[in-house]
Amino acid sequence: METPTKLRNIITINEFIRRQEMEADQATGELSGLLMDLVLASKIVNREVNKAGLVNILGSESTANASGETQMKLDVFANEQFIAALENGGHCLAVASEELDHLLTFDRARQRGAHYIVAMDPLDGSSNIDVNVSIGTIFSVFRVEPGKRVIMEDFFQPGRRMVAAGYILYGSSTMLVFTTGQGVNGFTLDPSIGEYCLSHADICIPEVGALYSVNEGNVPEMPPGVVAYLQECKTRHNPAGKVHSARYIGSLVADFHRNLLKGGIYLYPPTQKDPNGKLRLLYECAPLAFVCEQAGGMASDGERSVMDIVPEGLHQRCPLYIGSPRMVQRLLACLHG
Repeated sequence: METPTKLRNIITINEFIRRQEMEADQATGELSGLLMDLVLASKIVNREVNKAGLVNILGSESTANASGETQMKLDVFANEQFIAALENGGHCLAVASEELDHLLTFDRARQRGAHYIVAMDPLDGSSNIDVNVSIGTIFSVFRVEPGKRVIMEDFFQPGRRMVAAGYILYGSSTMLVFTTGQGVNGFTLDPSIGEYCLSHADICIPEVGALYSVNEGNVPEMPPGVVAYLQECKTRHNPAGKVHSARYIGSLVADFHRNLLKGGIYLYPPTQKDPNGKLRLLYECAPLAFVCEQAGGMASDGERSVMDIVPEGLHQRCPLYIGSPRMVQRLLACLHG
């Protein structure tokens, strides 16, 4: 019996990752296995996100994460699930998480001669959990010597050395978007079969858009060049030649994802309160910069490409201007004009 056309055309993320690895002549399966470990954990987190209002996992814990921010209960759950999946998979030597002030290393992976380490924000935008707004997971993967006993400095690699990065968006549908340096592809979770299926192939960000995403409540504390750029966004004197629309959710993954597909710029500049910015370089800025550049976009801290910054600490903060290339270029011109 011939397979129906709809079924025959479905490409699952498992199949896609293995194909991509084979095409890159990296047929060991180790990176594929690590990515599938992240996929598994994301399905478990997605399940809990979807029923968060029905069980006692909403609200805050009494603890704070490594950045001093109050942890939400689902933050802690997501952190535990991703760590467990990576440890059990045996493909990851060590994990650095926004929720922890120390590294976690895995002896099993070291004994197997694994090559990879993972930095992650297990649940970005967690302050929005209680009000049912989209949240996400951000991850980046680096390569080290096989079987190495990992130390903190092994994570201090510029984004250019990443071998994979991406994010999972838990929203009206659940999407996983990632790159291994061969373009950007998006997969939507089909709950009826429990599989991520290719839904957005070869994502390319528009060269210029008409959306800007920023917390304008911070304008009085922003650099003058950023304020000048935002004024341009509200007129027709900009690369798009039309008044831009402000779209700000407050969940980095959700704001970035929208701009990636539709064209736009996300701004989190330094302020008087946070002179180094507020977003974390390793867990947020660098992995999204890798995705953005692979999709044809730009990401800058105002002085240089985010991908060129060498971290000096696990929880280092960084200003971020990311999105459509002509919009980021214009922003940089305003900063230095």
